[in-house]
Amino acid sequence: MDNLLLQQQALTRYLRDPEHEAPPADMNAARVNVYRDLVFNNVSQLLGSTFPVLIRIIGQERWRTLIRGFLRDYRAQTPKFGEIAEEFVGYLASEPAVLSEGDWPAFLVELAHYEWVEMVLQQSDAEPLPASDPVRLLERPLQVSALAWPLAYTWPVQMLGPDHQPVTPPAQPTLLLVRRTTDWSVKFSELSPLAWRLLQRIEEFPLLSGREQLQGLGLETGLPATVSFMDSGLALLQQLHEDGVIGIN
Repeated sequence: MDNLLLQQQALTRYLRDPEHEAPPADMNAARVNVYRDLVFNNVSQLLGSTFPVLIRIIGQERWRTLIRGFLRDYRAQTPKFGEIAEEFVGYLASEPAVLSEGDWPAFLVELAHYEWVEMVLQQSDAEPLPASDPVRLLERPLQVSALAWPLAYTWPVQMLGPDHQPVTPPAQPTLLLVRRTTDWSVKFSELSPLAWRLLQRIEEFPLLSGREQLQGLGLETGLPATVSFMDSGLALLQQLHEDGVIGIN
């Protein structure tokens, strides 16, 4: 095998895991360690801006442990810097052994995902839904904006912080809507179970009209589609439409 290739492979093994791998024997150690520190610090800083709450909770030492494990054990599938945070969330979710050693918060993976969502929506190339007539909400099929994500978490991720670290999850899931507004700010709001399921249904059954979605929601939840129920459902659809969360196909 070509000596340059062997040298490159030895270098990358060392950069990923300097605690267990030796640097290439024929390279200057001081220069190699400059690369070692650059790789680690650049990845740590790149990810640190996305996960500030997580870092404040676990502290810098344990944050460095996560970054070292990410570099050592995970093989990212993208060369794009803007997508590394998603790969990091995937690493946390797919490597249970990482979190089985040490006193890691049980909510760590969900908190990381919650913080990543804000970044990815901020940078999304998706376009807002085109303007549509809210009068037709009941008569036409609906769609959820690519810039509005209904999310469900076991933990109250929006409340977590150094001073609030529950050890057991609440009885009910945390249902959230995250959306990017016209001024490019990202807003999070809590959803009722009915509102969350309605948005989920719109994505699952894109051919149903707004009226059919509300009727189906009533059947699912055991609530009769009374005039009052339909009026309340229409008011919800109108609010979601006004906020740019849903549109009309």
